[in-house]
Amino acid sequence: MYPWIFTQGKSGGLIGENGSGKSTLSNIISGQLLPDEGKMYIQDKEYKPNNNIDAKNNGIGMIIQEMGTINGLTVAANIFLGKEDLFKNSGGLINTKKMYSEAKRILQDIGIDYIRSDEFVDRLGFEDRKIVEMARAMYLKPNVLIVDETTTALSQRGRDILYNIMENMRKQGKTIIFISHDLDEIIDKCDTISVMRDGRTVGTYNVSELTKNKIRSLMVGREIGDAYYRSDYDASYSDDVVMECNDIRAGILKNVSLKLHKGEILGVAGLTDSGIHDIGKVLFGLIAPSKGYVVVRKNGREVKINKPATAIRSKVGYVSKNRDQEALMLLSSIKDNITLPSLDLLKKGFIIRPSNEKKFAKKAASDLNVKMRDINQYVMYLSGGNKQKVVLSKWIANGSEILILDCPTRGIDVGVKAAIYKLMQEMKKEGKAILMISEELPEIIGMSDRILVFKDGEIKHEFLRSQKLSETDIIEYMI
Repeated sequence: MYPWIFTQGKSGGLIGENGSGKSTLSNIISGQLLPDEGKMYIQDKEYKPNNNIDAKNNGIGMIIQEMGTINGLTVAANIFLGKEDLFKNSGGLINTKKMYSEAKRILQDIGIDYIRSDEFVDRLGFEDRKIVEMARAMYLKPNVLIVDETTTALSQRGRDILYNIMENMRKQGKTIIFISHDLDEIIDKCDTISVMRDGRTVGTYNVSELTKNKIRSLMVGREIGDAYYRSDYDASYSDDVVMECNDIRAGILKNVSLKLHKGEILGVAGLTDSGIHDIGKVLFGLIAPSKGYVVVRKNGREVKINKPATAIRSKVGYVSKNRDQEALMLLSSIKDNITLPSLDLLKKGFIIRPSNEKKFAKKAASDLNVKMRDINQYVMYLSGGNKQKVVLSKWIANGSEILILDCPTRGIDVGVKAAIYKLMQEMKKEGKAILMISEELPEIIGMSDRILVFKDGEIKHEFLRSQKLSETDIIEYMI
């Protein structure tokens, strides 16, 4: 087994399939987990953190993939969490004015002047909350910064802020451990790449030694190539409209109307703040429009969707971009997560037999090849890709005929991506309808029959599936 080596003044990529051990390793380095055996060294001195505070005191900083801020606290309170004593006055009270001023300075140091240090993080969007986490990590001036799949939650603006932080650390002779599933990104931003598979290091390589296909084969132990997406350019689907929204106004959305057909994969593209994520929530009933309506059609009947319970009864499933906060119950078992939308299906009178519930969940997890200890394992202990499989499996097991997928491959590896794309193609053949929202244009172009491009809360253009369609064509209408 190769050792992990990360060098001063370098950005070291860490890559592998979901479940390969990347997050476990980063949690050990950051003091959140204790190793069973082995040793770590920082500048030839043995490093044995007892907890994450100990790790921070040893110059280790970390920015995670999912939400790492705490609701009910201000931006400043989140930045200085655990360091409040720095702002206590002689009477033992916290000088909030001084705290807000220092937090403002830290935000400005990373190029942010639009986030107020005295506002509550609850009012911020997901990306801005990640930026607050960046500020918190940089306040401690770490010598080693672990970036654990953070860029999947960021727009290009947020990514540029993070890339600038990384570059400044490199210039200062500090070290970055950069975990990402975006192969173009990891090749562009890293000096070396360490590849993990099944909890072990395959090896550490200079970036110049590797191609994307070589990285993929090292990750999964076999050749994958570039055949992720659909190979056909047949954009045919049924004339039957299974879901329709008309003249929707909600938040940034302005007079949005669209139709989703049986057997169609409808792509929705746009910048993060263009309204693409809002339309998914409106279609599932999570956001009530101030104007307009959403209906599901089946067998000549129309059902108006005004809340998630109605959507679920109408066989609509929704996969949120914000997986941990909106799509899963992290402190519940895989079984409970999978069966939740299907409890009515499992009832015999008023009773749900535990054996039937277990059998139902076990089959659903097995169908999507969820890597788990057993069906009672807590979801919080799964890798990102296996969490996403649990989210998908609960809607597939429920018999959903319409799936709203918001960034379905965010933060997952190439192997799981390929499996999801294959699943989408199988569902299309079965006559199911998929609305796929994505900020990744190759994914949108590679999988969609039609593409709707959003800008400033409106649909600006529609493209049909074509071999000639390029990212440049779509970007023209996005920005």
